Formats: sequence, C-alpha cells, structure tokens
Amino acid sequence: MPHETNPMLHRVGDYLEVSPGIDIYYEDVGEGPPLVLVPGWTFTTRVFDHQFAEFAGSHRVISFDPRSHGRSTVTLDGNTYATQADDLAKLLTHLDVKDPVLVGWSAGSVATWHYVRNHGTDGIRGHVCVDMPPVGMSCDDSDWMEGSITDLAGFFQGVQTSQGQRGIVIWYADNVMIEQEMTPELTAWIVQQSLSTPPLMASAYIADLAFGNYLEEARKVDAEIPSMFFVADHWAETAKPYLARHCPKSRVESFGGHMMFWEYPEKFNPLLAEFLASVR
Repeated sequence: MPHETNPMLHRVGDYLEVSPGIDIYYEDVGEGPPLVLVPGWTFTTRVFDHQFAEFAGSHRVISFDPRSHGRSTVTLDGNTYATQADDLAKLLTHLDVKDPVLVGWSAGSVATWHYVRNHGTDGIRGHVCVDMPPVGMSCDDSDWMEGSITDLAGFFQGVQTSQGQRGIVIWYADNVMIEQEMTPELTAWIVQQSLSTPPLMASAYIADLAFGNYLEEARKVDAEIPSMFFVADHWAETAKPYLARHCPKSRVESFGGHMMFWEYPEKFNPLLAEFLASVR
C-alpha cells in the first residue's frame, strides 16, 4: 500500500468540463518539464501516488480520472479510448501543456496511442507504455496481445454485474497485477479504485480495448520520438521479441507484475528518471 504518511497522497485536484455536463477530475502538481500519467482501465490518479511523490519536485506531474472513472462524471456517453484521447487533448490545452512525456499504464497506453493517431507525435517529447500490447487480440499466437478472444470474451462477460466485476478485479489483482501477498487492506484499496466505474461503462471500455489495434501508432512513436516500454515478467518471453520486431528503437525494461510501478517504485522510478533525463 502507498505510505499514508506521504504528504503527496493528499493532493488537491480540480475539474474540467470536457463535454456538456461531463467533468473530468485532474491533478497538476510541481513545476518543470511536464509528465502526464494516464491510468488504466477503471483506475484513478491514486495509482500514481509514488510517481507524484518522486517527480513533482523536478517535473510538472499531471494525471486525471478518465470519464466514468473515480471522481470524474459517470456517463453513458464516450466510454471509449478515442473519447478518452480527446479528453486528454482538451486537458492538455486547458492546462497549456507543451512538449509532455506521455506515460500510459495498461489501457492508459491505448488512450495515449489514440492521441498520437489524432495528433501525431509533434509536441510530444517522449512516450512510455507500461505493460500494454499495441493490439488487443491477434490471430498469431506468437504476438504480444492482451488476450485471446476466449480470454477477453470471458473478461467482458465477467464485468456485466457489480459482483462479477468485483470478482474479476480481485482475481486479476492477485494473479496479474501484484506479486506480494494480497492482504485484505490491499484488496480493498484495489477494489475501491476499480468499482467507481459501473459495470456498463467498465464493459464498454473492455470491448473497445479488445478490438483495438494501435501497432501503427506504436511504430510511429518508435520511429519519431523517444519511446520506452515497461513489461511485466509474465509477458517478457513474448513481449521482448515482439517489440524488437516492431519497435526496435524503444527501450524495454521487464520486472514485476502489471502494477510494477506501484509495487516496486524503488526500481521503476529511477528507470523512468533515466528516460526523462535522456529526452530533455
């Protein structure tokens, strides 16, 4: 769990109306080169507590709860990563952010790649993908992908109810996200993060992620700006040759589980700091 004594856990955020009646919650802390952190499926700014604490002294650190996540408006409209990318663009314009490094965790990388699809790489200093393949599904079993059609269909079906979503999140946290023992307190924190997104909206995002293909954008990022991938150990055997084939210029680091940046900040943060220093 994040250290409760850390003052950076008590950040004060604000809201931006991105569409009529739809507000997204965001946090903007520190001064310096902008570092924009995009959370994954159903998660919030709180997942980046360790990164705010580490980098706000040297960077302008920005994150947000996507629509239907966390403290942002729950809505039937726009629960797609295309809309999330549009909301991100509106937030960066609102905050007058120039030349950010975009860091997407998990499905947050789908939003950042879609941002590249819409706006290109001009005005982005660098891109960091934390444990997300560019394609949801593939017919080639050797590809790094989010899951087979059977896996993703099961995930989609599982989040159709609050009880099912809670069960999926607990299982995923214990088997994919976190390597340490799942205490009741840790389980409760992760479930609290995720269940602020109702099942209807959560399943819409899963469907969008499952059928998404952002390999062209990942290749564009690799070719045009500094790029880095963090990969969980359980993906490494497949992900490393895949990235060497498709994104050969990108730096790749592999350790931990899906939330390695949260569980092992003492390893993740120095590696991210190295990347940030290299793109100044």
